[in-house]
Amino acid sequence: MNSPLWNDVDIYFSSKLQESDPIMDSILKANAEAGLPAIDVSPNQGKLLYLLAKLKGVKNILEIGTLGGYSSVWLARALPEEGHLITLEYSKKHAKVANENVRNAGLENKIDIIVGPALETLPTLEKKGFPSFDLIFIDADKPNNPNYFKWALVLSKPGTVIIADNVVRNGKVIEDDTEDSNVQGIRQFIDLLSEESRIDSTAIQTVGLKGYDGFVLGVVKE
Repeated sequence: MNSPLWNDVDIYFSSKLQESDPIMDSILKANAEAGLPAIDVSPNQGKLLYLLAKLKGVKNILEIGTLGGYSSVWLARALPEEGHLITLEYSKKHAKVANENVRNAGLENKIDIIVGPALETLPTLEKKGFPSFDLIFIDADKPNNPNYFKWALVLSKPGTVIIADNVVRNGKVIEDDTEDSNVQGIRQFIDLLSEESRIDSTAIQTVGLKGYDGFVLGVVKE
């Protein structure tokens, strides 16, 4: 489910509202040349993440799912001088590409990539000096979204913003009898959100370069 019109509108907005960005373009090029799947957020979505982080005035960001570091760089650009982003990546290959992209973006002092299964590295963050985060972006394997959300709450504090990508799945999220493990993971995640009194949340449907999808945005209550 993808329309040429959606693509054209996305390109129109990014061409009008974003300056030419050789660094971000080079990241997408490096990811493609390395054979990484083309599942990065779109330029407009990356700019949205940046703006949300700016609006919140975040100092510490946790990203679950690095891929080639495209969204990592967008988010880290919003950090103040003393800010820091921790991003968790399962694949050593992806992490290697991301490390190079981060260096080329001049953000190696602000971004740390931790390699390994996120459910094994998440429990280590507090001992590493990161007991909580101002913003948490979940964009990894969807079957584990419920587990990632539980950890996001553990690593949150009042006011923490939690964002989860790819929650619409071309509309398949409403299929309660699906055998798609990705959709099942999203539905279980949404169920947890609906039952969780500690967070206010909503979901936004999107169309564009990434097709028909959407994201969840939540704020941990004061």
